Amino acid sequence: MARAFLLVLDSFGIGNAPDADKFGKPTSDKGSDTLGHIAAACAAGKGDKGGLRSGPLKLPNMDRLGLGLIAEKATGNRPANLAYAGEPEGLCANAVEVSIGKDTPSGHWEIAGVPVPFDWGYFPDTQPTFPPEMTKAFLEKTGLPGILGDKHASGTVIINELGEESIRTGMPICYTSADSVYQIAAHEEHFGLDRLYEICEIAFDLVAPYNIGRVIARPFIGETPADFERTGNRHDYSVLPPEPTLLDRAKDAGRQVLAVGKISDIFAAQGVTKKIKATGNPAIFDETLKAIGEAKDGDLVFSNLVDFDMHFGHRRDVPGYAAALEYFDARLPELEAVLKPGDLVILTADHGCDPTWQGTDHTREQVPVLMFGPGIKGRYAGQRLTFADIGETVADHLGLAPGKHGTSFLKD
Repeated sequence: MARAFLLVLDSFGIGNAPDADKFGKPTSDKGSDTLGHIAAACAAGKGDKGGLRSGPLKLPNMDRLGLGLIAEKATGNRPANLAYAGEPEGLCANAVEVSIGKDTPSGHWEIAGVPVPFDWGYFPDTQPTFPPEMTKAFLEKTGLPGILGDKHASGTVIINELGEESIRTGMPICYTSADSVYQIAAHEEHFGLDRLYEICEIAFDLVAPYNIGRVIARPFIGETPADFERTGNRHDYSVLPPEPTLLDRAKDAGRQVLAVGKISDIFAAQGVTKKIKATGNPAIFDETLKAIGEAKDGDLVFSNLVDFDMHFGHRRDVPGYAAALEYFDARLPELEAVLKPGDLVILTADHGCDPTWQGTDHTREQVPVLMFGPGIKGRYAGQRLTFADIGETVADHLGLAPGKHGTSFLKD
């Protein structure tokens, strides 16, 4: 039995990448550290939130797998309360991204063995932010009376700001961020979910000349800012990876590729044999366990736990991020309990999103790589110079043809 389970803790960085000074506005991402700063805040009593969590950050399971060790290797400092001093129980490393960006598609594609060698297009941080000719074509093709927003914004903030006007006028809220993305928010009932998807498909064609990576449908419900809430019917329209990924290699070899959460959208469904929808980290973890139960010899389960990024990183919510990490860590023994001989689990991330950092955007960081399973010997495997090493390790473990860009940990 050789199965592989790849879980991405979306935005769980462990210290700035070597090139972080080239990223971030108005100041660079140098000094960002998602894990370290959360741990420090919790140790100082700044991670407390009534009824949610309190005290120092508690991640004993990931710590014994090597989390504290690799964070120290990445930054030179051991995060507060990650004091496990024995040999790591996991095969662990800190990994550096070579793709030119700090966005979700680039990070995931590189994890799957395909770094992104080109610059994405981005919309300027101006108001209006979108090219007038593109907006004009969008209105003509959709028949909409206009758009709201047309600026850089946090999704929850702009829905609170413009949601009532969007319901009243029938105009969707269009916005972007420091990522290569065009996002459209509209009320799931008043505007209509199918109509939102339809205009997103139109927008996807229109942003292509600007080299924009994704269009994201952001449906919401509620009637006032007091009860507006984004729903689980988000849908990402993504460009294709520049070459076949680990997912394609697995599918072409006749293996199941079970994609949980937003993984299928990130890869534009390429290489996916089964898409499993779930909203929120608890549900995604539950569905991952179910997919593991379904997986056969040679199969790959690939999950993205989005709440770390979407609900806590971008919203700069330290207690929320800390509580989500502790919840995930506490459930790891459930995952370990269902493993069979030959199974390999990899916990990693696609970028950082330091909730203590200026702004609301991703941060250019190193990511953790924690590998474990029956028969996997724990040790520190050094700093990996590309996330592609993760995908090549999975390919090696599953007996798939090697890719062009990384080196398997198992070859060390």
